[in-house]
Amino acid sequence: MTHSMQQHQIPVREDWLGTCVEDAIDPAQPIIDPHHHLWDQPGWRYLLDELLADLATGHDVRATVYVQSSRSLLRADGPGEMRAVGETEFANGVAAMCASGRYGAIRACAGIVGAADLRLGAAVAPVLEAHAKAGGDRFRGIRHIATWDPDPAMLNPSYTPPEDMMDSAGFRAGMAELGKRGMTFDAWIYFHQLPKLVALARAFPQVPMVLDHCGGILGIGRYEGKRDEVFATWSAHMRDLATCPNVMVKVGGLGMRLPGFGFETRPRAPSSAELAEAWRPWMEHCIETFGAARCMFESNFPVDKGGYAYAIGWNAMKRIAAGASASEKTDLFWRSAARFYRLPEIA
Repeated sequence: MTHSMQQHQIPVREDWLGTCVEDAIDPAQPIIDPHHHLWDQPGWRYLLDELLADLATGHDVRATVYVQSSRSLLRADGPGEMRAVGETEFANGVAAMCASGRYGAIRACAGIVGAADLRLGAAVAPVLEAHAKAGGDRFRGIRHIATWDPDPAMLNPSYTPPEDMMDSAGFRAGMAELGKRGMTFDAWIYFHQLPKLVALARAFPQVPMVLDHCGGILGIGRYEGKRDEVFATWSAHMRDLATCPNVMVKVGGLGMRLPGFGFETRPRAPSSAELAEAWRPWMEHCIETFGAARCMFESNFPVDKGGYAYAIGWNAMKRIAAGASASEKTDLFWRSAARFYRLPEIA
């Protein structure tokens, strides 16, 4: 793993995760996990078996949404712009395995978000059509990673978008193609880029957009020790973004190294109470600003798995949502995700 990759992905240590075990809080609460990945990378395999093991740790996860990420499951040949369709074919195969019922009631990969280079503009249309065909009735939309920062150490070397990508004519022409097909857009950006997403959301009010990982909070590198400053900037941008009715928020993704909570440096894995204390200001602000009906809790596994165990993460989110009404909890834990990704009602 390169140094830059380490900025994002903390190695998973099962023995360390085992130092904190909890029973599930409110185990009867139905959940749709709207953001996870599967991959087969050198030294890191996270496929259906590994996902099922995490899902079997006490919470009532009924369905999941697969989000693009895998550089290992692309087509090996054919035009470069079409290779990402292989990832959708793979995810749809996993979904078909689960739909057989042989793995229990779980419907993993019930929704699929793929990758496409929206900078192709109108030329992205055949790629989108190929994804839709490969994903059958499960394909929902595209994530074109847009994370940019002046500090190269903050960037994932697999994705190096230019600073102005979301403003570019090509990208916007590609976004129009998404809009024509009723497809969704997952936005993975950093907090200081939120104004660019506001502009994009206003330019394409017909495209349903979801902001990943609480809006890309940073707390390492040049942001270390500046949490209050980051919160002030981020929270103002989030209030602005909330005025765009086509945007929802995935509340999670704080187990990466990027936000700088540093639980992975401790001798013991964090408890849900410790996670809830660290996450609460950020997650509560998302929910208060957008409303529960436009927020969905997410796991971001296995990326977040370097920082906490699956059951512990959902316990932390349940602690944060403890004061919410039954209807708000329904939105946060599954209904918002079902609405955004057009998934069957699960409860």
